[in-house]
Amino acid sequence: MTQEERDRLVVLKKTKKGLVTQKEAAEELQVSERQIRRMIERLKGFGDKSVIHGLKGKLSNRSLEEEERQRTLEILSDKRCHDFGPTYARDHVAKQGIDVSKETMRQWMIEGKLWRAGRRKPEKKVHVWRERRSRFGDLVQWDTSTHDWLEGRCSERIYLITMIDDATSRVLARFVPHDSTEENMKLLELYVQRFGRPRSVYTDKATLFQTAEKTKRGESPKQSDPEEMPPTQIGRALAELSIIWIGAHSPQAKGRVERSFQTDQDRLVKDLRMAGVATRDQANRFLETDFLPWWQKNLTVEPQDAEDAHRPLEKGHDLAAILSHVESRTVKPGYTFQFDGKQYVIERADIRTGLRGGKLRVEKRRDGTLAVRFEQQYLRYRPCEPAAEQEPARPSSPKPAKKPVQKSTWMREFELQKSPSIGKAIAISNAKS
Repeated sequence: MTQEERDRLVVLKKTKKGLVTQKEAAEELQVSERQIRRMIERLKGFGDKSVIHGLKGKLSNRSLEEEERQRTLEILSDKRCHDFGPTYARDHVAKQGIDVSKETMRQWMIEGKLWRAGRRKPEKKVHVWRERRSRFGDLVQWDTSTHDWLEGRCSERIYLITMIDDATSRVLARFVPHDSTEENMKLLELYVQRFGRPRSVYTDKATLFQTAEKTKRGESPKQSDPEEMPPTQIGRALAELSIIWIGAHSPQAKGRVERSFQTDQDRLVKDLRMAGVATRDQANRFLETDFLPWWQKNLTVEPQDAEDAHRPLEKGHDLAAILSHVESRTVKPGYTFQFDGKQYVIERADIRTGLRGGKLRVEKRRDGTLAVRFEQQYLRYRPCEPAAEQEPARPSSPKPAKKPVQKSTWMREFELQKSPSIGKAIAISNAKS
């Protein structure tokens, strides 16, 4: 019997003996006078135990059988379930026909010493909350997560690229062998084909999305009037699809996709473990058939505006051309151009005015083919051998060294000292004339 029940019994006995009125007893116990009369009648019939609730010590009508509890603890005793929390454990046993609440599961796991509540972590710095976009497709957050997704069961390292809608939290994700331009373009193509072109994408400022300004070691980028850099391949593709790119200044700014990675690194890792997934292809298949449908059912929300902001692809949108590696080349006088260390010549039938010296758009597509476009027309071409290089002229044989110049002896017999002076010679000449 609790202290509260003892106090109630004392008041009822005083009322029964007439020491206090029923009105005073009702005010003290904060019940009605009619309830006081009922309690006195039970006291006469059942004695002191009448103040104890009749269901005390009995199992609830909603209580689960002990057999179900034992079965649950047996399932969770599997070594693969060593890091399950109450929420994930509840979802896991639900697949095997056991439906319990999160709190019941928490109590069972504590009693079975399968889980221990940790201390509450100190609150971190709170960032300003940003309201969701109103329409599906207004803004898509895009990022890559590095993690041991298969817990060593796969020999290769894999990455998870995720695109999550800001308004609904709807997710499209794929496991890839490396975080590269090509793999990100594959996911972008899949997203556009499935949902359409979003209005904007929100990513970090990695070099996949933004060309970094080159600086010397130890120097910081220019703070004012930064040099305009050419777009990356993904940046160019987004511009051609009329999708706005927004760069996040911090991980917290794109918190929706960062928090989705926290869920993935907890729940998805366990799901992959329980399903026995050991390869990247199996992981992608599990994503498509199990995990993403679960996410769509349980973690997405309805947008504020039911209108879909995605735009369909237009006739001028050739995804094979847009989502390729594009470079610019100048046509040489012989209607040739170089790409990837090889030389090509344009077919004579496709030569047109302004082509020589013009700029070509060279597309190295993901299937390995090469497409060449001048203005709005694709050109046919063929590989050609570069012109043979002329051998440099051989240096002539060295000339023999010249003999030292000797003074001529042809004036040796002249006796200049015996000849008359110039004045006398002139006088002699005049006398003879």
